[in-house]
Amino acid sequence: MDDGFAEYVAHRHLRLCRMAYLLTRDWGTAEDVVQTALAKAWLAWRRIEGNPDPYVYRIIVNTHASWWRRRWRGEVPAATLPETADLRDPAAEVDDQAALWSAIGTLSPRQRAVIVLHYFEGRTLAQVAEIVGCSLGAVKSQLSRALTRLRVDPDIQSMTLEGVQR
Repeated sequence: MDDGFAEYVAHRHLRLCRMAYLLTRDWGTAEDVVQTALAKAWLAWRRIEGNPDPYVYRIIVNTHASWWRRRWRGEVPAATLPETADLRDPAAEVDDQAALWSAIGTLSPRQRAVIVLHYFEGRTLAQVAEIVGCSLGAVKSQLSRALTRLRVDPDIQSMTLEGVQR
């Protein structure tokens, strides 16, 4: 009945989870998004022609976007107040990475998807357009807007983004 679905999941599950993590910034949520996406893909598996990656990636992006819209992102209560002193880790790379992910987290879901798919998954802009379900021009526009927002973010202005010209 699965017509290669089980093999696809076995070979691609970790990569799909990694991509979902880059969108969600939380492993638990990423695994839930991938599980939901694979359940949806399984229902349509016989209709998918050729490479199923664009279809599955699109389901992941759309599922994340719909979950993101519903999620409340307000204050989270804590048992203790956070320290007020600057407790920065001396490892600059870790700080830069955290700052970058924080900045990427402020982007809209569509902009974040375009950044993740293009720069972290290595997809061409045409492939990103197919996965996200919009025109190539819309992907270029979203990418341009996302990079502009990242360039003016004060926490990452001093960083050199590899492959991205300032």
